Amino acid sequence: MPFSPQAVAVRILDHEDQNELARIEKFVTGHAEGTAFHRPAWILSVSKACGHEWRYMLAEDADGELQAILPLNLIHSALFGRALVSSGFAVGGGILSLSDHATQILADAVWSFAETHSFPTVELRGGPTPCDDWQNKEGVYAGFVTDLADNDENQLLAIPRKQRAEVRKGLKNELVVRIGGDAEDRADHYRVYAESVRNLGTPVFPKALFDEFLDGFGADADILTVLSDGKPVASVLSLYHDGAVLPYWGGGSFEARRLRANDVMYYALMNHARERGCSRFDFGRSKVGTGAYSFKKNWGFEPNPLSYAIRTADGKEARDVNPMSPKYRMQVALWQKLPLSLANRLGPIIAKGLG
Repeated sequence: MPFSPQAVAVRILDHEDQNELARIEKFVTGHAEGTAFHRPAWILSVSKACGHEWRYMLAEDADGELQAILPLNLIHSALFGRALVSSGFAVGGGILSLSDHATQILADAVWSFAETHSFPTVELRGGPTPCDDWQNKEGVYAGFVTDLADNDENQLLAIPRKQRAEVRKGLKNELVVRIGGDAEDRADHYRVYAESVRNLGTPVFPKALFDEFLDGFGADADILTVLSDGKPVASVLSLYHDGAVLPYWGGGSFEARRLRANDVMYYALMNHARERGCSRFDFGRSKVGTGAYSFKKNWGFEPNPLSYAIRTADGKEARDVNPMSPKYRMQVALWQKLPLSLANRLGPIIAKGLG
């Protein structure tokens, strides 16, 4: 008898129904491929801080059981265009599914939604690649994940020799590590992070975005800050999911390089995460060939190629929001020269549209 796929129906959640959100949270945390980017806290935080609408597309069987979910942020930007993104400001997301059948049904449904609401692009950042007209973008980004050691000393020894020497130099600089999420932690993190991204030539996100993530994720988020003589010089906001720590928004001041404060920061975070019960360190994604890519390899992380599924309307080009793109070379150089106060005023207005 030929195989007959289970009947699956799609519906859309577009409001904060706490029972539904709790059901989605349970599905995500119980799925081996679930990430922090699939969780309601992520989607809602992006919406509240940046004004982008959100949707959850839900695929359910005849008994009403979830078979797949797709979290979406509806990105509208005069500078960068319109797109349905899973998930906004994330390096992961995409369709989270129990079967290929449910995956394809959700993919067809999201494209139908895009056409109906005049979104020329759908971006699925991770997860399975649907069939038909979806493009699989490979070879651009890599992810970096490794297991944590069982104690501080072994964690240090697990770092390759040259990078370990940098950490040891930093540990001699009498730096202080502070961990928390109160108003002082948030202010210090934003000050350091804003300076760091300005130096890289990219606009800073609104402070409200970080506040929403800290409030939304609660105990699954915190800030680790490194101080020198009482002054914050490096700081990172991390998320915790399924036994892994994800240092997502981190940076350092100009002084941090001399002090090796960034090296101390990541080593301290590894130890802190282990104390919290984590077993893995997720260094996130980096574009192949960049300084960040090399930095993570120097720490002993092996790159894992990532793929993203993109679909665009006929005659349209996919958005390009990568600051490393040649088309933004002049803008990046100009931004690096802006006074920090001006960059911090203009940056959030621009960055909200990146999605």
